[in-house]
Amino acid sequence: MRRRRLVWVRHRVVFGTLEAVQQVLAACGWQINTAFIERVNLTIRQHVAAVGRRVTTLCKGEDGLRQQLALYHMYYNFCLPHASLRVPLLQPEPTNSHGSAKRWQPQTPAMAAGLTDHVWSLREVLLFRVPPWPQPAGG
Repeated sequence: MRRRRLVWVRHRVVFGTLEAVQQVLAACGWQINTAFIERVNLTIRQHVAAVGRRVTTLCKGEDGLRQQLALYHMYYNFCLPHASLRVPLLQPEPTNSHGSAKRWQPQTPAMAAGLTDHVWSLREVLLFRVPPWPQPAGG
């Protein structure tokens, strides 16, 4: 930075290759932008107390942090509908109240990816039985 102005930005790809990232983003008409990762970082800090700034949490170790991040990951992708992913209904549905008709179907990232067909409740996430990891053969 010079005189409080950003002069240059160096992009570093941690997973995959720069070409692969650029190809995926180009399909959407986008390019690498630090605003994407800064938005993700802020969202995580707002939802996971252990990574927030100047917070007191019960998380004292790496295992606790991993558990908080795993729960947040499930909540974000399965429970939290995203406005940018909502799908217009073919026919507006009346509501039970006096409000306007429902015109959008909420959708989570997991629904958009085809992993589930409904918005999960937090109870459903917490009671989900995770299948055991495949064990290595012969051992």
